[in-house]
Amino acid sequence: MPAISKRMKASAKKRPAEALPIAEAVAALKQFSPAKFDQTVDIVLRLGVDAAQADQIVRGSIVLPHGIGKQLRVVVFAKGAQADAARAAGADEVGEEDLAQRILGGWMDFDACIASPDMMKVVSPLGRVLGPRGLMPSPRAGTVTPDVAKTVSEYKAGKVEFRNDKAGNIHAPIGKLSFDAEKLAENAKAFVDRIISLKPSAVKGIYVKSAHMSGAMTPSVRLAV
Repeated sequence: MPAISKRMKASAKKRPAEALPIAEAVAALKQFSPAKFDQTVDIVLRLGVDAAQADQIVRGSIVLPHGIGKQLRVVVFAKGAQADAARAAGADEVGEEDLAQRILGGWMDFDACIASPDMMKVVSPLGRVLGPRGLMPSPRAGTVTPDVAKTVSEYKAGKVEFRNDKAGNIHAPIGKLSFDAEKLAENAKAFVDRIISLKPSAVKGIYVKSAHMSGAMTPSVRLAV
C-alpha cells in the first residue's frame, strides 16, 4: 500500500464528518492543503439502480454552466458543408475514411468523437476501439447528430458525458479547484439536478444513495443531496 503523503494527512484532519450542502462542501474542499497544480474536482454519485437492467441505465450529457476548466479535443466525422461547419466551430480534426484509419492505427489523441448520421457506415467499425473508451458516437449521447457544429461548440464549452458503471456509480469532472466557489457550486448543483431528472421509472426506493466531491489530491467530502 503506498504511503499517505503529508499533504493528504493534513487534509484528512480537516475533512468534515457529516454530509454538507453543496456550497459548504465546496468551501471545505478549498480548505484542504493545496497541491502544486490546479486540481480537477470530481463528483461521484452512487445510485440505487440495477445496472444489469437496460431500463435502469442512467446516461446522458450536460453542458455545465461554467465549463470544466479544460479545453477538450474534439474530432468529427463529416463531409461537405457539415465538415466545413465543424471546422468553423473549432473541431480539432475532421475527416472521413482517413480519420477512421488513423484511429484504427492507434491514434487516440482526443476527448470526444462526433459524427453526422451519414457517416455511421464509416464510424461503425470503430466500435471495438472507441467503445471501451467511452468515445463511440451514439444518438443517445448526442454525438451522432445532424448539427455537428452545435455539438462541437457544446463540447468546447465544457460538455460532460456520463453513464453509470456496473456498480451504479456515476463519475464526472465538474471543474477546477481554482474556480470561484460559487461557480464550482453551481456546476455541482447542475450536475446533481441533471442526474436526479433522469431517474428511471423502474427504480424503486432510494435513487441517490450517496454523493461525494473531491479534488485530485484531496479527501472526498460527502454531499447532502
